[in-house]
Amino acid sequence: MDEITALDAAALLKEEPDDIVLLDVREPAELQAASVEGALHIPMADVPNRLDDIDPAKIIICMCHMGGRSAQVTGFLNNQGYNRAINLSGGILAWAEQVDPSVFA
Repeated sequence: MDEITALDAAALLKEEPDDIVLLDVREPAELQAASVEGALHIPMADVPNRLDDIDPAKIIICMCHMGGRSAQVTGFLNNQGYNRAINLSGGILAWAEQVDPSVFA
């Protein structure tokens, strides 16, 4: 499974915003504490039923709190033919540390 750092993901989102989906697979309550603007939110358990909401032609950067759940979703998506799905290493914690501390504001 491919992984990407928060810094590399942020750079990629700036370079190719129309080609990338930042998929946040955390639970709704977790969004209350932190979120990244523009992310598509689909809780992990709902992903299998919402595949139509995810464009397989785009790069899909999967994100959770620390990277564990998003790694599972990345693997699932890869198995479903979403070959451009990658995991955000370190999750939103890494994003807050390396890219934007205001996500926890």
